[in-house]
Amino acid sequence: MDNLCAVFGYTRQAWYSHLRSVRLCFLEQEIVLEKIYEIRKELPKTGCIKLYKELNNGFLQGHGISMGRDAVFNLVRSQGMLIKTKKKWVYTTNSFHRFKVHADLVQRRAALCAEEIWVSDITYLRTSACFVYLCLITDAYSRKIVGYHLATDLKAIGCIKALKQALKGRLYPDRPLIHHSDRGTQYCCDDYVSLLRDSNIQISMTQTGSPYDNAIAERVNGILKMEFDMEKTFKNVTQAKSCVELGIHKYNNLRLHASCQFQTPQDTHLLENIIKKPQKELVY
Repeated sequence: MDNLCAVFGYTRQAWYSHLRSVRLCFLEQEIVLEKIYEIRKELPKTGCIKLYKELNNGFLQGHGISMGRDAVFNLVRSQGMLIKTKKKWVYTTNSFHRFKVHADLVQRRAALCAEEIWVSDITYLRTSACFVYLCLITDAYSRKIVGYHLATDLKAIGCIKALKQALKGRLYPDRPLIHHSDRGTQYCCDDYVSLLRDSNIQISMTQTGSPYDNAIAERVNGILKMEFDMEKTFKNVTQAKSCVELGIHKYNNLRLHASCQFQTPQDTHLLENIIKKPQKELVY
């Protein structure tokens, strides 16, 4: 042992201290990995930044572990656990119709409080037999999905059911509200517009077809597909519906959102006076 220490320039005491340090490092990594597995069990597609935020929310300090963001990233990468994203587009919007297209009242500005701006969109899911269509309404401030409905076709009734669910769950019914959407037939038709007007909600629509004009809604679609397994092909509509219900519950109540100061959409919606968001933030 003395000869070995001499070769590497260590004293015996320094050599044993080095071994203890290496063992401690491996032990800390195992503890952190166990916590990451626990987080990924509920949210399998959680990325490195949100993993670090979760770990740094008392877990690392409670275990006396000092590990920065880059170290967490390198640990996740060394285990082959990085998330690979997929991008897919299918058009669900028909903008060529006889109905009135309303002006864009939002103009890509940020919402300053919950239930000031709702954004709506439709995305598709696959089953082995057909496509199904998920109608979503999201609060632009909290990013909470406040209404949704899974439909077997692109008729307006699916969007109307999602809107009725959102209206039923309003926490601030006296607050002025803008409903923002694309120019699709579902949102421009008489029944949908009448429901908005009867609820004293202002109507806003994109003008150019650019995804940046309804960026929050587009982003939510991507999160649900990439992080909550909604990009896969389901056996049937029932299985797709179960996945949607569970995924939206986890999205609202468990997933930390970067634009919400790394709080959940549900907490941001309920605690808007406590969780302050930067006013300079833009929606695109």
